Amino acid sequence: MKTKEDFLEGQLLLIDKPLNWTSFQAVNKIKWGIRKAFNLKKIKVGHAGTLDPLATGLLIICTGKFTKKITEIQGQTKEYTGTITVGGTTPSFDLETEVNETFAIEHITPELITTTIPKFLGEIEQVPPIFSALKKDGKRLYEYAREGKEVEVKKRQITISEFEVTAINLPEIEFRIVCSKGTYIRSIANDFGKALNSGGYLSALRRTKIGDYNVNIAIDPTTFEETLPKRENI
Repeated sequence: MKTKEDFLEGQLLLIDKPLNWTSFQAVNKIKWGIRKAFNLKKIKVGHAGTLDPLATGLLIICTGKFTKKITEIQGQTKEYTGTITVGGTTPSFDLETEVNETFAIEHITPELITTTIPKFLGEIEQVPPIFSALKKDGKRLYEYAREGKEVEVKKRQITISEFEVTAINLPEIEFRIVCSKGTYIRSIANDFGKALNSGGYLSALRRTKIGDYNVNIAIDPTTFEETLPKRENI
């Protein structure tokens, strides 16, 4: 069992973030659990890369002195699995908002999907979703979006090293992607739909790897809390 000193010196925790939790909620659960278990007034706890509430999977949480490693971990490649639903678009590029346009999918064949994938491999330019936490003029993009304000979002260069379609059950296309830091899978879903001469949005997402860290050995925040002592003997 880990001690107070272990957490203060630094721990790297592999957490499997549940659906509908924010990354901040997961960090908070871990932080308050450690503080309560060891009667600590404060401890540094942070995560190495946000996951949207509608995504599940690997969230690396650092405690104590290991919070200095966050920037290094964030820069590592990431692997995701998920589902793109074609035939429609949403303003947020995922299920956070309702479908606002529908498109034909009768022309979409496995062959068309296969020949479209190479367009998304290597170094590509991507426009982040307006419903994102990126800042413009000191304000989060999603704040502009919720106010109904149009704002120009600059393209950014990202790298997709692997993009594999693992199942096709139209309108759903299941995939696995390995990508660089700063990649928005929601934007890939939207752009992939366009490239198929249809529409597309992200309907499921799971982060499976960050660098060499794998979600297979991660635990959910509640299970982590159960591994802590009820209260350190004083």
